[in-house]
Amino acid sequence: MKRTLIIAEAGVNHNGELEIAKRLIEVASEAGADYVKFQTAKVASSVSKYAPKAEYQKANTGLADESMLEMVKKFELDKTFHEELIKHCKKCGIRFLSSPFDVESVQLLHDLKIDLIKVPSGEITNLPYLKKVAATGLPVIFSTGMATMEDIEATMNVLLHGGVKKENITILHCNTQYPTPYADVNLKAMNTIREKFGVAVGYSDHTLGIEVPIAAVSLGAVVIEKHFTLDRSMPGPDHVASLEPGELKQMVNAIRNIEMAMGNGIKEVTQSESMNRDIARKSIHLARNIVKGTVLTESDIAMKRPGGGISPMEMEKVIGKTVKKNLEEDRMLNWDDID
Repeated sequence: MKRTLIIAEAGVNHNGELEIAKRLIEVASEAGADYVKFQTAKVASSVSKYAPKAEYQKANTGLADESMLEMVKKFELDKTFHEELIKHCKKCGIRFLSSPFDVESVQLLHDLKIDLIKVPSGEITNLPYLKKVAATGLPVIFSTGMATMEDIEATMNVLLHGGVKKENITILHCNTQYPTPYADVNLKAMNTIREKFGVAVGYSDHTLGIEVPIAAVSLGAVVIEKHFTLDRSMPGPDHVASLEPGELKQMVNAIRNIEMAMGNGIKEVTQSESMNRDIARKSIHLARNIVKGTVLTESDIAMKRPGGGISPMEMEKVIGKTVKKNLEEDRMLNWDDID
């Protein structure tokens, strides 16, 4: 199985503080993730002063009267902040990624020489934004929270017409409720998306725990994206639905184990189990002492462990054969014992 690309989503869980952001990078690296991802936005040009917060954001921040603009201003990262994060990622041996939320941010990230663009769910109906993404010439991963198949098709068309090669597009199934109820996950939608659009698929997870992203890998997800934090009790909109450091590491380890466990799809005896075959299987043994010249009947034989002798599947070939010599009860019968 191809190695799953694991994106540890720091998002805005840095709370606007560089040292927290750096520690998040370290945690993602220590967990074994491939990318650590942040969010890039020019807030003034991407959020109206009248935009309300989502209900989960109100609940998680405890600031129901705060506007979306007021909230996201706290998390806006300038170019210098990005450069510091990229430098720290290189030091920690993990790749940097950020989701742009506006055209200017796409350009900023392109200028910073990121190696792919991750389009968040909320931007897949933003035509000028998608055109800008396509113009970068970079591979694109886009999330599909709140989307219909028609939305996804429209996004695909913009990217393809903009010059992005189909093989460079990965679509992430996603639900944007934080946390996502298990009943709303609908992992089978990954298969529908793969079959309809003929592209690689993955899963961006907002459930509590690690079970669902692990299951997604077993269903063929080639990318997993999951929010993480240093501490779920920290203030902010996304901490509550994020993994803590130990859980992130558990998820990465579990995904790597699932990758190995998927195998090649061929049903065959493996090296590890071959030594158990004769121990666990049975062969034909004698049910009692048998004297030379006896014509074997079904009552003369018993199917017992170990295997390695005549298979019980050959029983009908054994019945009616003549025994060549005296044989003891519980002896494993061999073809040389009978005519």
